Amino acid sequence: MGRIIFYEERNFQGRSYETSSDCPELTSYLSRCHSCRVESGCFMVYDRPNFMGNQFFMRRGEYADYMSTMGMSDCIKSCRTIASHRGTFRIRIYEKENFGGQMNELMDDCENIQERYRMSDCQSGHVMDGHWLLFEQPHFRGRMMYLRPGEYRSFRDLGMSSTRIMSMRRIMDSCN
Repeated sequence: MGRIIFYEERNFQGRSYETSSDCPELTSYLSRCHSCRVESGCFMVYDRPNFMGNQFFMRRGEYADYMSTMGMSDCIKSCRTIASHRGTFRIRIYEKENFGGQMNELMDDCENIQERYRMSDCQSGHVMDGHWLLFEQPHFRGRMMYLRPGEYRSFRDLGMSSTRIMSMRRIMDSCN
């Protein structure tokens, strides 16, 4: 199980809040959050409550001023733990919402969905095994979205309405 400490101010200053579990609303504990320290594990942090909005993957380390480092326009409002996974990885991606259009199944990282599969877009998916990060640009760059096992009929429903998925990466067992 991971552990993360959030601080109201940059450079680990001000009031703090520590958690080892999902937190859909950090403003219940802190008025704002501008730095954090991941003691163990991996987390996704979000700039909107209820795991919505811009997402950032954080592994063990110190983030004294993550807003300028990651280009986040607002402070962290929610966080989700990422469980360690040591099995196979499998995801089906679909060109259109509600599992429509062209479908491809991946079991490994993909640096460029458009080049590899000739898909014009990727709007829905089904994660059968493992945890995945989807990126808006090729080569694992740009805004990201975290998916754990389950069905995702529309990536827009996850607060990523203007994002086009162009690459994806497995979250390996480095979250211990």
